[in-house]
This record gives sequence, C-alpha cells and structure tokens, in this order.
Amino acid sequence: MPKRILEGLVVSDKGDKTVVVKVERTFLHPVMKKTVRRSKKYHAHDEANAVKAGDIVKIVECAPRSKLKTWEVLSDVQASAEV
Repeated sequence: MPKRILEGLVVSDKGDKTVVVKVERTFLHPVMKKTVRRSKKYHAHDEANAVKAGDIVKIVECAPRSKLKTWEVLSDVQASAEV
C-alpha cells in the first residue's frame, strides 16, 4: 500500500529532531453544502533539524519512531524523486 504524503505548515520546531506540521483540508459539508476547512497537527521526524517554523513541507508516513511521531519530513531529494 502506498504511503500517504501530506503538505502543511510547520507551526513548531522546538523539539529536537521533531517538528509539528499543521495540515488543512477542505471538504463539502454533507447537509449545508458549504465548503468547510478542518486542520490537524502531526508530529514529524526531521533528522537534520533543517526545517523552521513557517516553512511549508511535505510529510510522509513511516514506522512509529515514538508515541506521537509516525510521520517524517520529506527531504528535497526524496520529494523530487517522488514527482
């Protein structure tokens, strides 16, 4: 099964080798038929501590690294290979 890739905004980089990424999604409300925005925060592994708050990054699923971290930041080299 392919790994999910999400794109979001880094809201925190205070943890060592960890960033918090806020991913927004939009969908049509089933009853109101209006566009609704929902967001969720994911803890992602950043081995090089290269990403800073405010950056837009892509994250990919990985094996669990800790209680909260099951995502890792896609590096530029990996991202270009995916496309």
